Amino acid sequence: MSQTSEQDRRAMGLLVNIDVDDLERGVHFYTEGLGLSVGRRFQERWIELVGASSAIYLLEKKPGTQAATAGPTRSYQRHWTPVHLDFVVDSLEKARERVLSAGAKLESDISEHPYGRLAIFSDPFGHGLCLIEFNQQGYDAPGT
Repeated sequence: MSQTSEQDRRAMGLLVNIDVDDLERGVHFYTEGLGLSVGRRFQERWIELVGASSAIYLLEKKPGTQAATAGPTRSYQRHWTPVHLDFVVDSLEKARERVLSAGAKLESDISEHPYGRLAIFSDPFGHGLCLIEFNQQGYDAPGT
């Protein structure tokens, strides 16, 4: 087994990029629904959102455009990907109402888990997201 250097163990930066078909509608959802704030606006159709533990960048990409050279084209209908965002909130009921009023679709209402409570949504662009309200033990709870 190889040894990992101190430099290799340091945390790397994480940037989250979310494709949207309408930049202003995306800003509305993520600021009004999740309480993020606009950071920088770039010349291209992309905006930085701050207020989460990692920066989130909304990238305006038209439906039907190629997502990657060998990848599928973009679609903003509800889709599934093995990557989604979990937003940790203090009050799941308040956060649920806030994201719903900003345009989210409820896919699974509040459920109880050893670590706390969870609700599952899709944003207005078809991306899955969860709201989590941790209990005191969080992911250290027995049975997690």
